Amino acid sequence: MTFQTEPAYRHGSASSTAVLLVNLGTPDAPTAPALRRYLAEFLSDPRVVEIPALVWKPLLHGIILQVRPAKSAAKYASIWTPQGSPLAHWTQEQARLLDQALGARGLGVTVRHAMRYGNPSVASVLDDLKAGGVQRILVLPLYPQYAAATTASAQDAVMAWSARQRRMPEWRFVNHYHDHPGYIQALAGKVRRHWAQTSRSQKLLLSFHGVPERSLHLGDPYHCECYKTARLLRQALDMPESEVVVTFQSRFGKAKWLEPYTEPTLVRLAQEGCERIDVMCPGFTGDCLETLEEIAQEAQHAFLDAGGKTFHYITCLNDEPAWVEALAGIAEQHLQGWPVLTGLADGSRAVAESHTQRSLALGLGARD
Repeated sequence: MTFQTEPAYRHGSASSTAVLLVNLGTPDAPTAPALRRYLAEFLSDPRVVEIPALVWKPLLHGIILQVRPAKSAAKYASIWTPQGSPLAHWTQEQARLLDQALGARGLGVTVRHAMRYGNPSVASVLDDLKAGGVQRILVLPLYPQYAAATTASAQDAVMAWSARQRRMPEWRFVNHYHDHPGYIQALAGKVRRHWAQTSRSQKLLLSFHGVPERSLHLGDPYHCECYKTARLLRQALDMPESEVVVTFQSRFGKAKWLEPYTEPTLVRLAQEGCERIDVMCPGFTGDCLETLEEIAQEAQHAFLDAGGKTFHYITCLNDEPAWVEALAGIAEQHLQGWPVLTGLADGSRAVAESHTQRSLALGLGARD
């Protein structure tokens, strides 16, 4: 094992704390070469594709990465914005707003964001934080519901970076917040504002990202956490159970995934006489390909082609103030016990302690 060279250290330097938001990732451009790089990294993660490498790698490099990048690039091009990838934009914006919200709460922390796949990478951001003297890091994935393929994979990336460090930061990880009151109320407020603008539809369909069904039987709590989020949201909206439908989208490959699937359910509802439907994706905190193209475009077309009359997509939480406050509350809860307060007394005490530590270290013969 070769350890990474430590940055220069000055005795008595004040230690600091950071919150690292981690999202899934996005290609750098809506082009086939960019998608090939992105998909190669994404689909090589054993947390994402739980197929033996000897079987999977020939399929990935021999077929999938030869065909899929061009198709995916066309889909990304349909949602690309002047700011670039919607997911990259909203993740960066959430980090900026969270930094402001934590500062307003008197918490002196640095907030950064990273992507599990693509840029900015987890490793590059952690390098920057360490070089800046950060010694405590709260890792906060932007996945409300825990899944091994998302939350655990983000932790894998952090630990892979840690394995190369001689001096590691102190870590804390947020595993999930699918039932956090602030998150639920932010979702409910989003739906209520939509209803105030367009009126209420016959059904509210909540589409979560799918995972292979075998993950449920192997102990992954994702399925249960999605349904708990849906139940708490329905209760917050005071809706009868018959008006809320839970589905799972983004199936990949031939294996059975969590059911019911989103698009077939929308087709069935339209054929059964549901003319008007609202669709929301609570598991995505920022709009992305899976919401803007797969749901707002493809799923809408399927519903309307099957006889539906009105399809409303309710956008993700994005930069909603209630969501930013919820995110700040989650972060503050997990920062408890770390010296992050920025009050005058706390700041003066920290400066005095750093001077004392420096004097003691130099007195023991430390090099400055």
